[in-house]
Parts: sequence; structure tokens; C-alpha cells
Amino acid sequence: MTTAKEQYDIVIIGSGPAGLQAAIHGARAKTDVAVLGRLKRSSLHKAHVENYCCTSNLSSGEEMLAQGKDQAERFGADFFDEDVLDIEENADGGFVITLESRTIIRTWTVILAMGISRNRLKVPGEKELQAKGVSYCVDCDGNFYKNQPVAVVGEGSAAAAGALTLLMIAGEVHLIYRSLDVDERLVDHIQSSSIITHPGRWISAIQGEYAVEAVLLDNDETVKVSAVFVELGAKGALEIATKIGVALDMEDIRFIQVDRKQQTNIPGAYAAGDICGPPWQMAKAIGEGCVAGLEAAAYVKKRRRK
Repeated sequence: MTTAKEQYDIVIIGSGPAGLQAAIHGARAKTDVAVLGRLKRSSLHKAHVENYCCTSNLSSGEEMLAQGKDQAERFGADFFDEDVLDIEENADGGFVITLESRTIIRTWTVILAMGISRNRLKVPGEKELQAKGVSYCVDCDGNFYKNQPVAVVGEGSAAAAGALTLLMIAGEVHLIYRSLDVDERLVDHIQSSSIITHPGRWISAIQGEYAVEAVLLDNDETVKVSAVFVELGAKGALEIATKIGVALDMEDIRFIQVDRKQQTNIPGAYAAGDICGPPWQMAKAIGEGCVAGLEAAAYVKKRRRK
């Protein structure tokens, strides 16, 4: 298992095609590169590809991701099978990133390539009560529910970290999940806290007339809450980007604004892939990952010369 360095030139959040291509180009440019995230969570992982240039056969997305990781590792990139819990700007420049394991790494540049959040439960009451107690961002909306009972639903690091954040705000926190796919140290932190866990359960309906009043679990248990935070998978663009002031698309806040160099409005922060908007094609993601990796490496080298 790779041990994280204290400082990297480039940290890539997301290990789909955009992140892997950025890692390949960043590492080939002789910069220290770390890639964060689980390959199996990429939308490509369960897909098959037959429309990518220069490949004549139907290809397995899982195999393509594995090959991309091998390529990046051969060029020197480090991979960490962990999600990001927090990111902050460093007072001296660059960024400070906290992983699931509570490991802290620093970087001069960050490439956001975590894809888009398909963060919907698709249960009765969810659509009707959106913005009336149904939220998809703990960091954005948690403070509206001070001293009130709330529920978080999800199985990844976003739900686990969200529940821990809400402990400092809400009066009572319920964490609802079938199983938690997170670092063991994060599980221990939850179990030793006052979070009320509902393992093996899921939400079958969200109840309330004008605002959220309760959630109905799949065992017919009713849990009275004032808000439901739907946090599926890892933290997405909204949570991570807004922490460091990255501008989102004004027409659709699922996406990040970038220029032709894949730069965001924050120096040293780049983005690539689905997180920058449609079309949802591997070719686009890889192209943007290439540009982001090269530009991030150039940014680091320019910084070294100062």
C-alpha cells in the first residue's frame, strides 16, 4: 500500500477517464501526482465502449480503467483508494486535502474530475419536498437545521462525513445506510459518536405536507426529522468546489466553469470530464483530462521558477 507524501505537485480528485488521463500527462511531465477515489465508482466502470477512436472491439469499461491506472502508475503517479472529506486553500498557496483516513496531504494544484452527482433517491416525497427539508448538500444547508432532528442517507464518504458535520449543528442525527463503504477509521469515528445509525435500512418515502416531517424506512419504521440530506457516494462538485471558491455554472450548479485550459476561477484549480458539463462521452473526458494534466504541470513548473 502506497504511503501518502506530505506534499504533491498535483492532486487529482476522481479516478475516471478524465482523472486517469490527467494523471498520465501530469506524471509524464515529471511532477508528483496523487489520484484520489475508487475506480469502481466511475460511471465507466460498468459500461462497455464501442465508440472510442482507434479501438475496433467492444471494450470493458472496468478493463479500460484498470489499464489507465497501470499506465499512470508506470509514469509515477500514486493512487489512494479513498475519498476526500475536506479541502481548504493553504495560506502559503495551494490546497490542503483531508482524506477518509484523516490523512492530510498538501498540493500546489488540484484537478477536479469526480464526475457529476446522480444524487437522487427517487422515492415518494423527494421531489415534492426538495428545498423544503430535502437537501443534497450538508455543507450548504446544514446550518438551517440547528438543534433539529435530521437524517442523512447514503453509503459512502459523503454520508459519513455529512453525519459527523451535522453532529455539531443538529439536535439529533440519524444515518441511514444499507452498508458503509468507507475507511474503517471513519466507521469507528461514527460508531463512537452519538449518531443514531440504521444499518441495513433505506428510505422508502419522505413524508410531510409543506416541509419534511419524517422518513419512512423500508422496514416500515417512521423516523421523525426536519430534514433529509441525500448524500450518495463521495462528495461531489458542489461540496468540494464551493469550499475553495470555485465558480459553478450559473445555469446548472452541478457543473464547474472552466476556460479552454480547463482552469477554474481559482489559481491552481482545474476541472475535467463530466463535472464540466455534457456531452457524457469518454472521448470528451479524456481530452479534457489531457489538457488539465498538462496545464497543471505547467503551472507547477512556473511556480518552481519563482
